[in-house]
Amino acid sequence: MTTIKEVAKLAGVSVATVSRALNNSGYVSEATRIKVEAAVKELNFYPNEVARSLYQKKSKLIGLLLPDIANPFFPLMAKGVEDGVNQRGYSLLLGNVEDDEEKGKEYLKIFAQNNIAGVISAVKGDGKDLRNMPFVMLDRVESNRDFAVHSDDYTGGMLAAEAIAKRNPKEIVIMVGPKEVPSSAIRLAGNEKVLKEYQLAYGLFQTPSFKFELAEQTAEQFFEAFPLADSVIASNDVYALAVMKEAIKRGRRIPEEFQIIGYDDMPFSRMMYPGLSTIAQPAYEIGFKGALLLCDILEKGFVANSRIQLPVTLKIRESVREKDEDE
Repeated sequence: MTTIKEVAKLAGVSVATVSRALNNSGYVSEATRIKVEAAVKELNFYPNEVARSLYQKKSKLIGLLLPDIANPFFPLMAKGVEDGVNQRGYSLLLGNVEDDEEKGKEYLKIFAQNNIAGVISAVKGDGKDLRNMPFVMLDRVESNRDFAVHSDDYTGGMLAAEAIAKRNPKEIVIMVGPKEVPSSAIRLAGNEKVLKEYQLAYGLFQTPSFKFELAEQTAEQFFEAFPLADSVIASNDVYALAVMKEAIKRGRRIPEEFQIIGYDDMPFSRMMYPGLSTIAQPAYEIGFKGALLLCDILEKGFVANSRIQLPVTLKIRESVREKDEDE
């Protein structure tokens, strides 16, 4: 690995001069700067960013915590975060927590050790161990968070329930998201408001997780609990598709005998057939706006809008029936 001493030797200058040229700290003549840049290029030298950030007392690294990278919603969100921080001159350090609280704490320690500038997180937790480092929450946002970006889960819950209520349901079941995820309760409240307004009975099926690898097992458990269910409001697209698959395996025709609506609008939801009706929330935009929010905090110290709520939309595809004729 090339060192700064080798760069200085090739350029014919001191290590201190190379450091000033690379960090834009102190005077360096244009001729000397050109020599240093040529030596850096020839030797393929990459400065130690952690050491540089400690020297400058300013880091260009952002930490991102995700609950489960296998869930297609979160890579889209991560792409938004990456594009946002890159646009502002920062780089991203990713931690995939896999719904493991201890693993999340370990990643926070790693972030601190790497002198990151701030954290963006879609994982439960408050970042207290980060010594007052700027902290922005995404998606799974608790009401007391100062800086957060999320979608309108209450409206999403209402839209999903209304889509089912208007399509001749016989036995409705709501798949409730994990209890520790704040948005689960908010979506459920939206679901229940609409179903009660329509005076429709419904059952509740509690899902223990959003983890991708548990989807098929959860679908089997769902039908063991509700074998006659014909209308389902799912907790996310992954679990909705797993339930659709299990329904088809059991000989249920979609949507005539079994209809379902998901949540998220992942790309594969519209690429399969029957296409999955769902509530579209802007995963990429949540990540992108979260990144810009953190960068504004870092660079300006003040933001006018610290909590950003983004709209959701209803996407109707082949997994639900036609509306009742009297609607």
